[in-house]
Amino acid sequence: MPVRKTIPYSRGTFFITFTCKDRIPIIDLCGGYDVVYEWFNILQSNGHFVNGYVIMPNHVHVIITFIDAQQKINTIIGNGKRFMAYAFVKRLRESKYVKLLKRLHRSVELTRKKKKKLHDIWEISFVWKHCLNDRFTHQKLNYIHSNPCSGKWSLSPTCEDYLYSSASFYSKGIQGAFLVDAIELMKDV
Repeated sequence: MPVRKTIPYSRGTFFITFTCKDRIPIIDLCGGYDVVYEWFNILQSNGHFVNGYVIMPNHVHVIITFIDAQQKINTIIGNGKRFMAYAFVKRLRESKYVKLLKRLHRSVELTRKKKKKLHDIWEISFVWKHCLNDRFTHQKLNYIHSNPCSGKWSLSPTCEDYLYSSASFYSKGIQGAFLVDAIELMKDV
């Protein structure tokens, strides 16, 4: 089982990445990009800020500013992953991805099966980095925005053209499918 590092803060800006089980492109297979946006909306409705993101076929990179989180940030991320997992499983069932669902069911550890977990949609842990200064935050924004154009992926001719990203907002001032809160505005919160 991977080591999970608890985020010891209740506020701050964080670069967060979580990945689908075995890097399977589950988000793309079930057309789950809108489900990730729904989770972003939940974050915003709870007073947090989504500052930048890219939703890839098998993982999500997001920069979130948490404002006095009432729950542990790890719990917020875990609940978000669970929310998305239920929606993805429902869509995979509707699309008759029987073999994939069986594989995702077999991958659940016995202790988790005893707790009624049926499928592993996500890797158990997630990566997080505390964004303590503008330079580091912009480095992470550039990294996530360039992800769809990297050699392995080549999902878009330019970062700004990738639909599931906040790149066009940061380069052209044009909000994409999800309205992000500019990282520059977070200094005052």
